[in-house]
Amino acid sequence: MKRISTSQTLILSIPLALGFTLAVAAQDAPAKTVKKVNAQPTATLNGVDLFKEYCAVCHGAGGKGDGPAADALKKRPADLTQLTRKNGGNFPELHVMNYIKGDDVVAAHGSRDMPVWGSIFSQMSSNRDLVQVRTMSLMKYIEEMQGR
Repeated sequence: MKRISTSQTLILSIPLALGFTLAVAAQDAPAKTVKKVNAQPTATLNGVDLFKEYCAVCHGAGGKGDGPAADALKKRPADLTQLTRKNGGNFPELHVMNYIKGDDVVAAHGSRDMPVWGSIFSQMSSNRDLVQVRTMSLMKYIEEMQGR
């Protein structure tokens, strides 16, 4: 029977101890949270500006679902660059518009982390046309992101 030397025992036990320490530290780490703030109107109604202000924190600047707040959400944000591919090569314009506005939320599926921008945009202005323009500009910019 082959004996294990003291140095070999130390070499084997260090990674085990390190792994245990990291596992305990991960359990003690505070859960990530998303700080919620009131949305403010952007200076322009340009889709890029709207996306940066309202969407990029979760979806990421490139729309891939990797924004700084993504890890704190219950469900990972959608990769918005793949909507056309996942829809048989057609951009799901109506679905995206309805999702942004909050018109397609099904109560049985529970709540969603994503804000209902239709009502938020309505609170920013009583002008219904501005609500529609903001929503349409966001949808068109997301359409431009496809395949990136």
